[in-house]
Amino acid sequence: MQSIKCVVVGDGAVGKTCLLICYTTNAFPKEYIPTVFDNYSAQSAVDGRTVNLNLWDTAGQEEYDRLRTLSYPQTNVFVICFSIASPPSYENVRHKWHPEVCHHCPDVPILLVGTKKDLRAQPDTLRRLKEQGQAPITPQQGQALAKQIHAVRYLECSALQQDGVKEVFAEAVRAVLSPTPVKRGRSCVLL
Repeated sequence: MQSIKCVVVGDGAVGKTCLLICYTTNAFPKEYIPTVFDNYSAQSAVDGRTVNLNLWDTAGQEEYDRLRTLSYPQTNVFVICFSIASPPSYENVRHKWHPEVCHHCPDVPILLVGTKKDLRAQPDTLRRLKEQGQAPITPQQGQALAKQIHAVRYLECSALQQDGVKEVFAEAVRAVLSPTPVKRGRSCVLL
């Protein structure tokens, strides 16, 4: 059986661990425990093919920058996460996560995932963001960023509501089994 290594990255507290625990156990964790480094494994059947999906959870906090990149070799697909309710985590995809992943693994497919979709319409979240002069990230903003970083797909999910979680990892598997050519930069022009 083919094994696929999927590394999940993104700012601290955007929901990476909840996404992985929800996918592997169908349960939502009750408390936040910052991850330093963790592994999960699941068998996944996608488009009639069964694979062993090795899921690598990473620390988003800056103090783990050097340690985190040690998990990158032999990665087959990256899932870059941001929280829909955290505009700074969205900006960090462009300024931190995409550059870091591309520096270490330039030809590995990337999925962009907006987490905590359930908070987009939650009154407390909307009020908190409005007080800071911000708003939740829209699906259009997510799509635009995915295009900008040449991600193979943009998906949204809510681990709390178990909405879109299975789709994230099905698409991660598809990105490896049926890769679509990714255009990076400019094409060569002969004169």
